[in-house]
Amino acid sequence: MIKIKEVATRAERKAFIEFPLRLYQGNTNFVPPLYAEEKRLFSRHYHYYDTCEAVYYLALKDGKVVGRISGILQRAANEKWKEKKVRFTRFDCIDDKEVAAALFAKVEEWARSKGMEEVVGPLGFSDLEREGLLIEGFDELATFEEQYNYPYYQTLIEGLGYEKDVDWVEHKLYPPAVPDKRIKDLREKLMARHELHMSTAKSKNEFIRLYKDAFFELLDTTYAEIYGTVPFTEKMKKELIRSFRQIIDLKHVTMVLDKNNKPVCFGLCFPSIARAVQPSGGRMTLPALFRILKAVKKPEIIDLALIGVLPAYRGASLIMIDEIMKMLTEGTAKYCETNLNLEDNYSILNQWKNFDSVLHKRRRCYKKKL
Repeated sequence: MIKIKEVATRAERKAFIEFPLRLYQGNTNFVPPLYAEEKRLFSRHYHYYDTCEAVYYLALKDGKVVGRISGILQRAANEKWKEKKVRFTRFDCIDDKEVAAALFAKVEEWARSKGMEEVVGPLGFSDLEREGLLIEGFDELATFEEQYNYPYYQTLIEGLGYEKDVDWVEHKLYPPAVPDKRIKDLREKLMARHELHMSTAKSKNEFIRLYKDAFFELLDTTYAEIYGTVPFTEKMKKELIRSFRQIIDLKHVTMVLDKNNKPVCFGLCFPSIARAVQPSGGRMTLPALFRILKAVKKPEIIDLALIGVLPAYRGASLIMIDEIMKMLTEGTAKYCETNLNLEDNYSILNQWKNFDSVLHKRRRCYKKKL
């Protein structure tokens, strides 16, 4: 018999967080989120709860946890996009249609109780969280920023009447066998024409102090019409800065300024810590900390996190391409991971033609009318 239980007790919260760690035990491509960050979901002070409501469910079969799911009512997103949607996230389940059906039925019931008309997902509280169901690339290592799932998830979800809303694609970027020497020349001409220069911040603290406000303005402008985005609150900004400060390295950050020192283009990359957090299940143990520090100092993979360019400076994306090339040719990284790009975002996808690129993953967001 299947029982769906809303998470309420400390033991249930622990079970919710740890279920995927058991489900994917021994899977070398699964990368857990940080355990401490998942625990913060259940704090009433969690930075998204100013604009969101969330509910968390466990599925039990014969008294054993066999699945989980969360529903999010993202009021700021609904207001921005003029929609009535609930998002589903953190869906994990054994390969059992009845278990999946029972979990989604509870989220759909909760969505109706809130007056919503549609369920979409997987989507987090914002587009800075893990999103999208992996539908291609199951034999590839997940990035720390994105979720891994088994192939049968797609069958379970589509069997419940969910249809494609959007797809994202992900690429591996390698240095081209024959570098295009024109890129550096075009970069210099572009910077001279628009009177642009690079940030010379010497430390993370200086960088954050100088650019944090302008960075979020640029981010909001660049990503305003991107699927699933939500406006930044002050708590979200503070949390993002806290997270970035932990693993950011200025050699993987690019900030382009105009003649008035106003940011017009940025690129934010992270050393991959995927392998570093796997052995501890996302717990910040002392060995895990040493692995992370090593990964940050000498990364084998670089994850592209955010790239933004003001509309008036679209050509400045060429500077980002040149900077990524330098990361790949002058550092220890073997390749870059693009993370998620919408399949019809040709302005960004066309940039990857400057590299030897491999499309190796595809993710999907689903929708279902209630």
